[in-house]
Amino acid sequence: MIDPILNAMSCEEIPNLLWDAKRYAKYMAQLVTRIDEELAKDVDALVSDGVAASRSDAVRLGLVQLIDRHQREVIGLRITDAYRRVPQEDVETAGLDKATRALVEEEPW
Repeated sequence: MIDPILNAMSCEEIPNLLWDAKRYAKYMAQLVTRIDEELAKDVDALVSDGVAASRSDAVRLGLVQLIDRHQREVIGLRITDAYRRVPQEDVETAGLDKATRALVEEEPW
C-alpha cells in the first residue's frame, strides 16, 4: 500500500522528504525505554486527546517539561543561595513596600 502522503507528493518533492528522513535519523538521538501498561495507556490517552501527536511526541514533550522544570529549580536555588551569601541591605530594599503598593493600586481591577 502506498503511503497517502507520498501519493499526494509530486516526484520532485519525494527526494526532499527522503533526505529529511535520513538527516533526521542521522542527527537525532534515539532513546529506548520500557514502561508499564498503565503508563502506556495514559500516553495513548494523551495522543487520543490531541495533547501529543504520537507516543514519541508525548515522551519528547514530557522530557522538555522535566528538563525545563529542573533548570528553573537549579536557577532558583542559585539565586536564593546568592542572597544568603550576600543579603540585601536595608538601603537596597528601602521603599519597596511603598512602591509595590503603588503598583498594585494602579491596576484597574
